[in-house]
Parts: sequence; C-alpha cells; structure tokens
Amino acid sequence: MSCGEILCQEALKSLNCYLADPKSKLIRDIANVIKKYGSPSEINERAREARKVSNLLQRLGKIDSPYLKDLEWLMEQKEKRAFISISEFRRKVLGDEADLMQFDESTAVTLEISALQYFPWFITEAKRAIEKGEVMPGRFIRVRNMKEQERDKGDIMAVAAATQIVGASLVETLDTKGTDGSNIHLGGPETLTGYFTGVGQPNDHPVQWVDEYLYYAINYGVQEVLNVNPGSVLAGLILYRLGVDIKFKISVFMGTDNLYYLFILFALAKMLAREDGSTSLSGINISNSVNAKTLLAMAQMRRDLGLEDKVRIEHHITEAYKSIVIQPYCRRGDLLVALEHGVPNISAKHEGGDPEDEVKLDHPSDILDYFRAKAEIEEAGDFEKLEQNFIYKHIALNRTAEELTKRGFSFIAATGLHSR
Repeated sequence: MSCGEILCQEALKSLNCYLADPKSKLIRDIANVIKKYGSPSEINERAREARKVSNLLQRLGKIDSPYLKDLEWLMEQKEKRAFISISEFRRKVLGDEADLMQFDESTAVTLEISALQYFPWFITEAKRAIEKGEVMPGRFIRVRNMKEQERDKGDIMAVAAATQIVGASLVETLDTKGTDGSNIHLGGPETLTGYFTGVGQPNDHPVQWVDEYLYYAINYGVQEVLNVNPGSVLAGLILYRLGVDIKFKISVFMGTDNLYYLFILFALAKMLAREDGSTSLSGINISNSVNAKTLLAMAQMRRDLGLEDKVRIEHHITEAYKSIVIQPYCRRGDLLVALEHGVPNISAKHEGGDPEDEVKLDHPSDILDYFRAKAEIEEAGDFEKLEQNFIYKHIALNRTAEELTKRGFSFIAATGLHSR
C-alpha cells in the first residue's frame, strides 16, 4: 500500500468519525429538526400519504378549489387516450419511415421544462398538446414562492396531483435562500458585486432549509427540491443518510462548470450514500458554460464512480431570453453529441423558447419574472404574457423531441399520457 493510499484511508476515517459523532454540530442540528416532525420512518409515511393523488383531490374538494375540475378533465383525457402516443409522434415526424427505424431506448432523454409557475399553465399546455399532437414534458421544475402557491386555491396540491396523473417528475424550489433577504449583499443593480459572494444560504439557512423541506414533505408530499448552495447540498445528503427520503437536484445557479467541482459533488454523494448505494442527489443542472467535451468527461466520471443510473445530467437546451445568458442560446447540438457517444440518464431542459421565436415577442421570457409575486404580475397585466412564454418553452421542447426522433434517439415524455 502506498503512502498516498494510507493517507487517503486515514482522511476518510477522520471525516467519518466526525460525521458519526453525536456531538458534531452538523449532524446534531439536523437531527434536532427531524425530531420536530417525528422519526424518519414516520416522516416518510406522512409524506407518502400527503402525496397520494386521491388525498390531494379530496383536500382540493374540501377547499372548493377551482383546479379540481381541471384535474378531473385531465384524468378523463388520460382515460380516453386523447394524447398522442410515441409511435404516432414518430410517424408524424418521419412518416412511414418511422416503422422501419430502430430507436435507442438506452439513452432516452428526459424532456424537461422550467418553470411551471402556475397550475393553469399546465392545463393550457395539455390542451395544446392534444390539439396539435405534441408531447408533454416528463419532468417539471417550479421556482414559484412556496408560501404563495400554498395560499393560491390549492395550487401546490393541484400541480403535485397533475404531474403524478401524467407520469412526470416534479421539482419544487424552497423559499429558504439568500434572495429571501437573509443575504445582506443582495439587492438591485446597486449591489451587483454582492452577487459574487453567492446567493446561497447564509448562516443557519441550511438547517432552516431542512426545516422548510420537512414541512412541505409531510403536508403536501413534496419529495424533490432544487438546491442552490453547497451547504444545503450537504444538509440534503445528511438528511437522506439519516433516513428521510429526500431527493434534490442541483440548480444551474450553483455554477457547476468544471470536472473539479463535479468531483466534489460526486464524492459527497458517494460518501453519504445509504448502505444500498442510493443517494439523495438526483441530478445536476450543469452551468450554461459547459461545452460538449466537458459534458462527455462528466458522463465518464459519473460512470467510473458508479453513479450513472443514480444522478441525472441535466443540460439547458434553451434559456430565458433575458437576464441570464448572452443570446442567442440553444444547445441541442451538445445533447446530440452526448447521445452519439452513448450517454444515458440525461435530460434536455427547456427554460426558454428557441431564440428565433423569443426575439419576435413583445415580452420575451425573463428569468427575473420568477421572482415576481402573482398579484404584481396580474396588476401589471402580464399573466397571459408569462403563460405565452411558458408555451414557447413547450414548443422548444417538442422541437427537441422532433430532432431526437429524426436521428433515431428516444425520449421520455409524460409516461402516463404517451404510450409507446
């Protein structure tokens, strides 16, 4: 055994001893939050019950939510098989040639859309998908204020039910983050340099983040959330290791843009995995700056560390037209390169329309719209404009599905709606 190997084992032993020590502040603080809600097994059971579609529908009925009627319509359309099947979609794109082609299911791409801010947009998207023979996303991301959606006619429950009905995964974004006023560096343009310190979760926020997660888990069945800070990444990994069935994906806002950073994340996921090898880290939304070469190297590292089937690579195909990237931005080419090299477990995230569509809009998609209150949006008369932005993301997502189909690649749309 080399000296390097000895040092490595000693270092790992030291880290493990620290984390296993009941006096460790990192573990003690999170364990104390868990106790507020019960044992990990009790929390998991309460979350499962809260997540059941039947229970969500019943609760929506009790508050006389207008969204219940839409969910009933959605279930009726699903029962009628009103949505296009995958084979029909392929024939729509390729014609008779589709029946002769072999599609690679091993690298099926998850079609992802962000951000589904309001439940009515989901229904608008579903109606369009039926009318035009389009596919619905297999993964939805939300960035709406949690307290606001909780108060909005049962919006939080309606979206949770809808995504389960259609067979899509759902990611929520908790309110506990630096933009909640806790980071004194952050304000408007006059504090721009403060953003270089990181939006983050300062001071006790990682523990508060755990507390907020557990509240929404047991009350609404929320399971998967966005993560924007290394501290709450570690907190999420520890929470899972202690027995709570949390899942989280890492946001593009963390700026994961090189292999050295990726190794840190993968290493933490491995160190704090459960005995069965599973981890709470479900996906990494890599930086918009990452090129195809790094994407492939990331996939190789993930494979080498035994995380290929556990951690999804989530890559932006499109981005909001304003306030986040230099336009035009469209990265379908990177996705195709990854698939040509056989990279599995990858998602194509659509956070904006295609640039050639966005440039024509009176109100192009703007990442800053995520941080506006619904009341302010409605008062400004912008609600329909923002819904239009969301639909252009849906259009971009379907273009990605078409491009994949033309090249013999498969994709994962809403599995409950689009049969093979």
